[in-house]
Amino acid sequence: MASITSFVSDIKGVKPLQALRSMRALIADPDSTGEVFKIIEALKGGSLARALTRLESTPEGRALLQNKPDILPILNDREALRAMPEGSVGRAYLKFVESQSLSADGLVAASEEVPRGRGLDEDEMWLGNRLRDIHDLQHVMCGYGRDQLGELCLLSFMVTQTPNRGIAFIVYMGRRKARQATQLFSVDDCIEEGRRIGEAATWFATVHWEERLAEPLDQLRSELGILKPTLYRNALRSIADLDSAVSAA
Repeated sequence: MASITSFVSDIKGVKPLQALRSMRALIADPDSTGEVFKIIEALKGGSLARALTRLESTPEGRALLQNKPDILPILNDREALRAMPEGSVGRAYLKFVESQSLSADGLVAASEEVPRGRGLDEDEMWLGNRLRDIHDLQHVMCGYGRDQLGELCLLSFMVTQTPNRGIAFIVYMGRRKARQATQLFSVDDCIEEGRRIGEAATWFATVHWEERLAEPLDQLRSELGILKPTLYRNALRSIADLDSAVSAA
């Protein structure tokens, strides 16, 4: 009976047709971040509840849940980030978002294209928002760019750390499309590398990022067990070499 109850809870509210519609829209426009959140919302089921249970099982997670820090104002305070030491996580994050014309508020706006929070308690809502807000910070920590391969590899990392049916669906479909687009390198190997990095690293949901932004990036990567995305970097070099050859021809 317990397993049946768990299954019903997991599929409650799942909307596969909405996910398919949003996936088609995302394939047509890969920059449509709002469609990503629609897919996640349509397929999330009980993923946040499971993640919350896991978070509650760790001392770090319980401390975060008790205080519920909000990283959004810190990530939006560019002058404070600019004042952090050279080589720090905060400075690297600032360089990343400025080079890509991004902002933490932009992710919030994209997520609000679909109604969120229905059926979630306060702790689940906080965790969902936090996982959203640290997305670009995860790019920086893992060394993945915002190119399509980099996004797929990061999503593979993320879904390994915090299982989510919607993100898994995006990775599955994105992997199929990327395979067809290039023979320069193995897309599958790069995405699997993201999974291995996710398995090896400390669960990002347990990190009190507000207290770590001023620390050296390389030092924190080492402490959290974040492996280098070697195959991804090699793939980028292969693409750059091909572009150079085409330009020189």
